[in-house]
Amino acid sequence: MASADLRDDLECSVCLNIYTDPVMLKCGHNFCRVCIDRVLDTQEGSPGYSCPECREKFLDRPELQKNMKLRNIAETFLSAHPDREESGVFCTHCVDSPVPAVRSCLHCEVSLCNKHLRVHKKSPEHILCDPTLSMESRKCSIHKEVLKYFCTEDEICICVSCSLAGEHRGHQVEMFDKAFEKKKKTLRNVLQKLLTKREETEERVQSLQEHRRKVEEEAAGDTERVTALFRDLRRRLEDLEKRALRDISGRAERISISIRDLEIKKEELSRKMRHIEELCNVTDPLTVLQESDTGDLCDTEDGDNEDRERHEKLLHDGGGLGVARVLHTGLSDIITEVNVYFYIQGAADILLDGNTANKYLKISDDRKTVSRSHIDQNYPKTSERFQCSQVLSSQRFSSGRHYWDVDVGGSESWIVGMCYPSIDRRGFQSEIGWNKKSWGLYWDGNQYSVIHGSKKILLPTNLSSNRVRIDLDYEAGRISFYDLCDPIRHLHTFTTTFTEPLHAGLWVGGSCIKICGGRQEM
Repeated sequence: MASADLRDDLECSVCLNIYTDPVMLKCGHNFCRVCIDRVLDTQEGSPGYSCPECREKFLDRPELQKNMKLRNIAETFLSAHPDREESGVFCTHCVDSPVPAVRSCLHCEVSLCNKHLRVHKKSPEHILCDPTLSMESRKCSIHKEVLKYFCTEDEICICVSCSLAGEHRGHQVEMFDKAFEKKKKTLRNVLQKLLTKREETEERVQSLQEHRRKVEEEAAGDTERVTALFRDLRRRLEDLEKRALRDISGRAERISISIRDLEIKKEELSRKMRHIEELCNVTDPLTVLQESDTGDLCDTEDGDNEDRERHEKLLHDGGGLGVARVLHTGLSDIITEVNVYFYIQGAADILLDGNTANKYLKISDDRKTVSRSHIDQNYPKTSERFQCSQVLSSQRFSSGRHYWDVDVGGSESWIVGMCYPSIDRRGFQSEIGWNKKSWGLYWDGNQYSVIHGSKKILLPTNLSSNRVRIDLDYEAGRISFYDLCDPIRHLHTFTTTFTEPLHAGLWVGGSCIKICGGRQEM
């Protein structure tokens, strides 16, 4: 009602519209400049002039004083309240010339302009609302009474008779204003969720776009290498060449398809947000409460898990490892040549450093296997030795891309990963992952997880094999873990900026762990 009262104060009594370039007479009344000029023109030749509002007489044509403050108020009001004529509802009583209605009376079933609204009855049964052409929709279809209440049990708008003697008798009901505010609050919460979802979707799109650029750069190099390989072995590898190139080019295409799907989802989230914002700006409770698709608007969870899984899968699809796998399965009689061409080597020179091993850990003669013992191994005291059941590799990595494989099948609990040489050697905080200087994959006997900075992330599935791959890309700042099942399955990737060289590390809680092999690219 405050908006309607303000409109009354801002309307010119001549044209009944909001003031345009308002001016003031000496008597204090305001009019549009065009309107009062027209009135004064008609009074030319009369004994004098008069105010159309109060009829005060003036001997000479009165001077018009600009009312700057009123003009600013009128312009501000118009910007916040678009012209009601756009609604197409006109005053029922102004039959000679259509005048936009400012209110509708549900009791009388008429629409009123400001002039007729002033003389309209103010008794309680005369319920006023925003101008409308569909008054029947605001009345109960059974009792033909004005809808005043909202049944919270059936989520429907009802009249007094419905709540007292109708099928909603005994139900929990609320006044429109209260139900209106509750629903708006719910819609605002949904709007915030949709905003968050859209931001997450945008982040996924951006990360996939960045990943696509990297994949396309890698694909160019992979394509060149594969083409050269098949040129040398064309007679035997023509079919395998096509498969490898198709796998390389398909990576970027799959990402493009996923980006397209996410863009569509983002647009749908934006559409829902715009619709909810429109509902939140509606002042009429009935319009908001009768919105039929609120349930659909509030459902913001559909497909989120699938999107995340697909997003992670695309980000960690194995890259060049996928190309190598295609080549491996192609022709077994030339696998050696293919492996050499793609720099796939046997076991890398990953050896365990006895000077770091806990005194109850036994290192094999080939320095590939570590087992837990109840007997003190009588190692010499060194500053590098761990107090916990842990050992590091003698090699350190400060550049390039490397991976190494570990057989964890012989241990009841374990942690495998990588760490800085400056990691603490004493206490619980020295274990891999339980500090900010190490990253690990952890099996506690019941649950698999990855851990860094003492924060664990539980993995949704168990390992399908007894072998784990740790992949390091030093320049990219990535440490990735894979389950060496068939096909290889990505488990998790840590991303950071490395500030020190890295060592491979093993924590043994059960029987033994064995290093199986690795790979190194410089």
